[in-house]
Amino acid sequence: MGIAIAKLEAWMRDYYHKVDHDIGSSGVRDLSVAEFRALCGFDLSELDSLVLRDSEAYGGPGLRAALADRWTGGDVDPVMVTHGSSEAIYIVMHTLLEAGDEVIVVDPAYQQLYDIARSKGCRITPWRLRADRGFSPDMELLRKLAASGPRMIVVNFPHNPTGVSITADEQDELISIAAESGAWLVWDNAFGEMTYTAAPLRLPHDRYDKVISFGTLSKSYGLAGMRVGWCLAPRELHERMAVLRDYIALYVSPVLEFFAEKAVRNADRIVALQREHAAANLKILQDWAAGLPDLVRLTPPDGSVTAFVEFPRLPDVERSCRRLAEEHRVLLVPGMCFGDDFRSYARLGFGGTTAELTAGLSALEQVLREDSRTVADR
Repeated sequence: MGIAIAKLEAWMRDYYHKVDHDIGSSGVRDLSVAEFRALCGFDLSELDSLVLRDSEAYGGPGLRAALADRWTGGDVDPVMVTHGSSEAIYIVMHTLLEAGDEVIVVDPAYQQLYDIARSKGCRITPWRLRADRGFSPDMELLRKLAASGPRMIVVNFPHNPTGVSITADEQDELISIAAESGAWLVWDNAFGEMTYTAAPLRLPHDRYDKVISFGTLSKSYGLAGMRVGWCLAPRELHERMAVLRDYIALYVSPVLEFFAEKAVRNADRIVALQREHAAANLKILQDWAAGLPDLVRLTPPDGSVTAFVEFPRLPDVERSCRRLAEEHRVLLVPGMCFGDDFRSYARLGFGGTTAELTAGLSALEQVLREDSRTVADR
């Protein structure tokens, strides 16, 4: 089967590098090399002794050790370094899934979390987060869906694009549901460290043996340009994944791993800085939405740096998003990138600079007023 066009990535390919203000992306403010060095306390001269040889299939020992210290109690066996979490998602799906397998996926979702599986002939069962419930996850619904014995359950909390999350008790229930069904639990932890209403959730690995989690430097760290992520999974699965990876990328560059190790060793400092900045921007977004009750409906996110905003007067916001990009040089991601049921929504990212957020919201308000009048006049 052919794989579907990744709508979000196609949108970004069209507009991401052609705008001045980004209020559509899902990451925090990008760090410069100077800011990154200051936060981590190192000098570029440390690169002088780096030998540019191949790295290892599962990742260089320094970076794997840093990730293990942060996530697995120092055990490096479950740690695999990848080119962002995107490579990890792709390899995991191709390694574990076969045609006919059922995969339950939170809905809406990042397209790679389900369409890779669909391209392999898997049956995709959406676990819908309903807008009329504030996108709050329905654990009883998940239990009913999982009674069929799916091969895999795929979730990401805090969630992309809504920013909603679950409680620690709900996480325990989710793990229990996966265990009772015998499904692999895929825990996309891309936004796990960026929370506002509660402490970050623990990774599920200590409570169930069929857990795979993904992480990345792109979302909570402001280091998207490194393209470094990781996959935590049983060693036996990594050995199978390495067979496919031998045909794709082999390993991550040791230069990238050098910087990534610095980031992971200083993660608390970096994430705290980014969280403080994002929380202040979230307040700006909430105040802006509160002033436009007829045009904007916002469910405040529990974490991440995105909100899934509804524009009730616009049945399809794609045209408005294109106008924003082409006429005002502002990036906003239309809801159709997350499924046709969400055409009146847009993913609004508030992790960038405060200046671009305020400029972007001003332009968005102008377009909303203009396009709402156009729709009303039809």
